[in-house]
Amino acid sequence: MSVSRGREVVFGIVLLLVVTFVGASARLQVSIDHQKSQYQEAPEILWIPSGDVLRKLSLGHDGLLADIYWTRVVQYFGGRLRDRKYEFGLLAPLLNITVTLDPHLLIAYYFGAFFLSARPPYGAGQPQEAVALLQRGIEANPQEWRLWHHLGFVYYWELQDYEKAAAAYEEGSKNPNARPWMKVMAAAILQKAGSRDTSRFLWTEIYNSSEDATIRENARVHLETLKALDDKEELERRARLFHERTGRWPQSFSEMMAQGFLEGMPADPQGFPYQLQAEGKVSLNPQSPVRLDYGPSTGSLR
Repeated sequence: MSVSRGREVVFGIVLLLVVTFVGASARLQVSIDHQKSQYQEAPEILWIPSGDVLRKLSLGHDGLLADIYWTRVVQYFGGRLRDRKYEFGLLAPLLNITVTLDPHLLIAYYFGAFFLSARPPYGAGQPQEAVALLQRGIEANPQEWRLWHHLGFVYYWELQDYEKAAAAYEEGSKNPNARPWMKVMAAAILQKAGSRDTSRFLWTEIYNSSEDATIRENARVHLETLKALDDKEELERRARLFHERTGRWPQSFSEMMAQGFLEGMPADPQGFPYQLQAEGKVSLNPQSPVRLDYGPSTGSLR
């Protein structure tokens, strides 16, 4: 065997060992989390917490390690939700390692930002971490206009910073690939702030554009909330009309139907009938899974 051939073999063996070691470290962390789940006092740890260190160890296999750590993110987040543990201390560090290894792994930005920013039990409740992640994504992938959309969404929905939300949509609209509604949304946010119509449009876009089942489910839940709020507002308006015309509050929806104020028995998006309370107030059926407490702190959305 020639000297050059021998060096190639040695180098190949060393490379295999390094990649195997790094991959094993990621799998080891998964095993540790599983084993420690029964011990609440055991802290969450990352054996190799630096993406830059991992890049050096990978010897050019950054993409492979990014995939390993992306799998780690999904396993970690899904496991915490499964166990109903709503503290996600490793989520941001794992995502940062992933995008350091592969700055162009777009799913890590989209998925990561959504679940960093969403409030428990749907996410970590860390919108500022989501903003930082998306800003990294925009810097590394300036052609991806949807990153601006997600950044504007976090500012709008989770932080209620409408000025920054509008600025994100305005900047994103300058991308030649951006949808025309990006510029329209920038103006709408400045004019209507946290309006229900604006919220509905954004959640609908999230629902239609995401391929992740959990994100789509979260969006569906929020859209149901917005629909129920619309229903509640309209039913209470009709109850006030009943009061104005008859001088008393309706005792039931059936009475309102009989008087021509309703065409049928009103039900929420899940099919549970609404309940009419005193003085024309409307509430959800106690058995209904629909919630009315999602959204920015803008009056009726809370």
